[in-house]
Amino acid sequence: MNKEILRLAIPNVLSNISIPLLSTVDTALMGRLSELHLGAVGIGAMIFNILYWNLGFLRMGTTGITAQAYGKKEAAEIIHTLGRAMLLVILLSSLLVLFQRPLATLMIQLMNISEEQIPMVRSYFFIRIWAAPATIALFAIMGWFFGMQNSVLPLVLTIVINVVNIIGSYYLVHTMEWGIAGVAWGTVLAQYVGVFAAAILFWTNYRSTLQAFNQKALYQWQALQSFLQINKDIFIRTVCLTTAFGFFYRQSAAQGASILAINVILLQFVNWMSYGVDGFAYASESLVGKYKGAGGGHQLKEAIRLSFFWGIGLALVYTVGYFFFSDLLLNLFTDQAHLLAASQSYLIWIILFPLIGTPCYIWDGVFIGLTASKAMRQTMLIAVAIYIGSFYILPSSLSNHALWMALLLFMAARGALQWYWYHRFVRVGGLE
Repeated sequence: MNKEILRLAIPNVLSNISIPLLSTVDTALMGRLSELHLGAVGIGAMIFNILYWNLGFLRMGTTGITAQAYGKKEAAEIIHTLGRAMLLVILLSSLLVLFQRPLATLMIQLMNISEEQIPMVRSYFFIRIWAAPATIALFAIMGWFFGMQNSVLPLVLTIVINVVNIIGSYYLVHTMEWGIAGVAWGTVLAQYVGVFAAAILFWTNYRSTLQAFNQKALYQWQALQSFLQINKDIFIRTVCLTTAFGFFYRQSAAQGASILAINVILLQFVNWMSYGVDGFAYASESLVGKYKGAGGGHQLKEAIRLSFFWGIGLALVYTVGYFFFSDLLLNLFTDQAHLLAASQSYLIWIILFPLIGTPCYIWDGVFIGLTASKAMRQTMLIAVAIYIGSFYILPSSLSNHALWMALLLFMAARGALQWYWYHRFVRVGGLE
């Protein structure tokens, strides 16, 4: 089981760790222009994080359903799950592009952006929105690959996308001097290159699955309804998660440009940790789904136990690394002395974050593999209420420290609630 977990997790960890390199490079490029540029690209990226995290149910739902079909050896269900996911991709990406202007106005109002930064954020938004069809399609395709117990192809895709994005953004910002527009166009280019690469990988490795494809089965209402129901619950759960981080950015912006810039930098540390630990969460999605589909109760529980063992072990590595090297890492993002000095008092939260936050990431993977979408929704709703309530209860004199305290309490509450839900209700397949 350890070998099986590591076979899936190691490519996932490598793939996921490379994802925050995009925002790291963007942050570093803007951090050397000005405080306003740094805050603007942070908020612009967060707007798309909110949009795309909310659509992340496509990856998660596709992984869980595909993994269970893989465990049952149901060839038709495997390919039809991808087909149903792509139908949603077409619908959702069309809506985003069609309603981009009212969506931009709404997001800018919600994020409490300063007047000076609004033009930069709007420039970033109206360029990057054209990557939406490619980005959402990649969610579905990567989720399907994970469900097929293949973590190598997502790694290949992620590396291709990141290399194109980093080189493109650096060239457009540093050489062409396009500023924030250069960062946005670099992302658009990379996403479409990624879709093209994904199509090649699918055709090379899985074109035989098309033999089981039946267009009438694709539109079978009962199967489509089940797919939509699972994704609806995961969507609600993800809206809660993005609301929590949107709230974090909004409260950061309310404290001024300097605090916003500091929190944008510190959240890069959170991204590095979360994407790395998610490698083991993704492995648990694939394995838990497969063993649930195959009816292997003992193997399912063993996969869960060892996923936690490896995930928390990696979290400890992050905590030790942040403790010893946080000053060095801060200098990657900005050379502005006042931001570096002001960041020091908040590093304690970054050091604690991996150990406190990791359990909820692994539980997410377990629940996705079980397709326990209702449980994911309920635990997240309660955790968000605890998070926002605790922020307003904490003394206002703590200011930004209160915001970080509330965020860590949110992560701890998620993990604790998921642990309770699993041990209270699960009966190998009985958790919904």
